[in-house]
Amino acid sequence: MSARFTSYIYYFTHQFREEERMKSTNDEDRKKESSLDWRLNQTLRNVQGLLKGRSFPGKVLLSRKTEDAVNADSSEPTSTTGISGLENELGTSQSSEGAAKRDSHSDGSATSYATEEKSAPSFNNEDYKATEFQKSNSGARSTDSTRIAKFVKELSSSTVELDTLRELAWSGVPPYLRPTVWRLLLGYAPPNSDRREGVLMRKRQEYVDCVAQYHDISDADRTEDEIHMLRQIAVDCPRTVPDVPFFQQTAVQTSLERILYTWAIRHPASGYVQGINDLATPFLVVFLSEYLEGSMENWVMSDLSRESMLNVEADCYWCLCKLLDGIQDHYTFAQPGIQRLVFKLKELVRRIDEPISRHMEEEGLEFLQFAFRWFNCLLIREIPFHLVTRLWDTYLSEGDAFAEFLVYLCASFLLTWSDQLRRRDFQEMVLLLQHLPTQNWTHQELEMVLSRAFMWHVMFDHSPSHLNG
Repeated sequence: MSARFTSYIYYFTHQFREEERMKSTNDEDRKKESSLDWRLNQTLRNVQGLLKGRSFPGKVLLSRKTEDAVNADSSEPTSTTGISGLENELGTSQSSEGAAKRDSHSDGSATSYATEEKSAPSFNNEDYKATEFQKSNSGARSTDSTRIAKFVKELSSSTVELDTLRELAWSGVPPYLRPTVWRLLLGYAPPNSDRREGVLMRKRQEYVDCVAQYHDISDADRTEDEIHMLRQIAVDCPRTVPDVPFFQQTAVQTSLERILYTWAIRHPASGYVQGINDLATPFLVVFLSEYLEGSMENWVMSDLSRESMLNVEADCYWCLCKLLDGIQDHYTFAQPGIQRLVFKLKELVRRIDEPISRHMEEEGLEFLQFAFRWFNCLLIREIPFHLVTRLWDTYLSEGDAFAEFLVYLCASFLLTWSDQLRRRDFQEMVLLLQHLPTQNWTHQELEMVLSRAFMWHVMFDHSPSHLNG
């Protein structure tokens, strides 16, 4: 590990820890600090593994675990101008042949969401659970034996501890556990296992009733606005994830139409807004994985019974409701929530990488021209679809802090191409940002973006004024 990199980590971590100690004025603060220590003290091991060519870890955190090594490499901490240097050292996405092979079997590489059972896994028999977890085609991180054991322990408990589940899920969830984990993280399914089945049955029936009341009626019973909205949804559904053949099936588009129209009718403050159709797709794929086996490329919706299809739709609908409840001002008139996040992104990029911020300003490139779509569709259109569910593991793990974290994520995503952008004029930058070369991305590139976002979030978390302009 280079002296420059270790010094960078030491400097910022030392500064961060000193501020935290001064702010810890009661037992609750000390408890939070202890929890943060546990998270921070994983970083250097993970980053060392990356620099040595091993497969990229899950969440990369700042750490001062090996201060002796830091002191041996450098006696002077670097200044904040070392960020660009860190970008260069961490920005490479090359890995060893072994790591590449492990990535090729990850949960997204083959767009595979295989399940061992057609229903949600049971967590009653420990031996059975351990065997089933090991069978999961979920990638190196998701099948790490220690993390698997933690998932098993948490999901087996009578009452799931959501904070623990969020910590686990941040770094990725084994694919066939995603339906269960996502329902819990979004608050759709209750943590208490005794109540879970009853709640799901009731909510699924409620959705069926809503579809019958709002969707399965004639146009004569709709208002002009409702007719227009339904037609717009019907036009957008075939355009949803057009490069994935699965979404071109008529039955899939019909399900999307029912979900989106029902949501729009029951949320009149915003109604349907283009882009919400993309947000339903990860839920649809994840919940279908409980009923359809093998690769998504081979899924045929006609293989499902109507009851199963409605169960999937209901889960998608309620989880979409939970997600959008936290960011509904993104989709109300003039979409003020997105406007606010775009402004924060501009300020954050200026703080992190002032040269690229100045270059974009000199060329007249407005962040709204490219970042609006990023926030509107939560980056679904910017990365290969087989990586989306992994990205959403992190989204849902953030809970109430999701919108704030999204700003850091988009900053990390943008600055992935910082060097290329500096060399381009206005038109060339627009073309690059509208057609980003992510089609060959693997989990390694995505993990890099997530890790940088987390690092900056930790660094600036207690300096809220940095986004005030």
